[in-house]
Amino acid sequence: MAYYLYLIVAGIAGILLATCLIYQALGEARDRRRFAAPGRLVDIHNGEGGRLHLHGMGEAGPAVILDAGIGASSLSWSLVQPLVARFARAYAYDRAGFGWSDAPQLEDGRRVASRLAEELRKLLRAAEIPGPYILVGHSFGGYVARVFAERWPVEVAGLVMVDSPSASDWAHPSAERRRQHMGGAAFSRIGGTLARFGVVRWCLDRFSRGSRGLPVTVTRAFGPGALDLVTRMVGQVMKYPAGLRAVAQAHWSRPAPFFALADHLEHLPESAREVEACGSLGDLPLVVMTQSNPTPERAAQQDAMACQSTRGRHIIAREGGHWLLLDQPALVVEAIESVVREIRREIPAAETRR
Repeated sequence: MAYYLYLIVAGIAGILLATCLIYQALGEARDRRRFAAPGRLVDIHNGEGGRLHLHGMGEAGPAVILDAGIGASSLSWSLVQPLVARFARAYAYDRAGFGWSDAPQLEDGRRVASRLAEELRKLLRAAEIPGPYILVGHSFGGYVARVFAERWPVEVAGLVMVDSPSASDWAHPSAERRRQHMGGAAFSRIGGTLARFGVVRWCLDRFSRGSRGLPVTVTRAFGPGALDLVTRMVGQVMKYPAGLRAVAQAHWSRPAPFFALADHLEHLPESAREVEACGSLGDLPLVVMTQSNPTPERAAQQDAMACQSTRGRHIIAREGGHWLLLDQPALVVEAIESVVREIRREIPAAETRR
């Protein structure tokens, strides 16, 4: 009797698992039809897979490269990019695993800032985007931009750091901080597994419709961290303008961004140490932006970051949190435009000297 009961339970579990996989596959297929990539997918591995999504706007001016935060995509620049495109060529892209880009390849190695900077450079070359570039990095994207500027300085004309963390915050984290971010990586891998079986998709769909009871119950069944993770994803989706929330929800209904985020988090101290090892920026035009009401320690760190260039300046926002590019897009655009103006003033001077 127990044997037959085991077979029945196993059969029900198998049917439930198959149903979840089909639900996820159908959902992903529907999302691909509904939310086509606004830009182009560029192969950076010579025909061996691994395409990155690049979305360009603007017809003239210097190339402004917009690099998103650690778990974000090109969508996060949706308010800034069209405004920058009025005076420059604005390019937002998705790192591997995020947005419309393919998941990272095994041979891509550790997801540290230097590796990501190399992939960005390959993308720009493969897409035939001429430099020198103005690199704009939000949060962790600032780490990538800073390492890029260190490794290929002649290819960088200016730098804008949008509330990017100080390298000292993560280069040598305390045991508690290390535990927190490794816990975040573990939760992200749990999220990726849940997404594979359609659990995240189903929960996000119900949350977006205002239903909480059943999604909360289902999510809690997968462990104490699962509900916290899905709640964070809902918060991430809600940061975007209303017209883009469905697209962001579709992205976070897939497993790829969860696993990509976990890889970034696991190697965050190494990325910070790479930034910490960077030298002077010389006289490179540099703007460092900080969210409103920073602590004195945070303000001092950002002042020090701005002092890495003789032409660096520090802007503290009067309003807005860490997501200044969504909270105060006009302020971010103004900072980018100020760098563009500096570069344009230099061009006639250089021509005169010749």
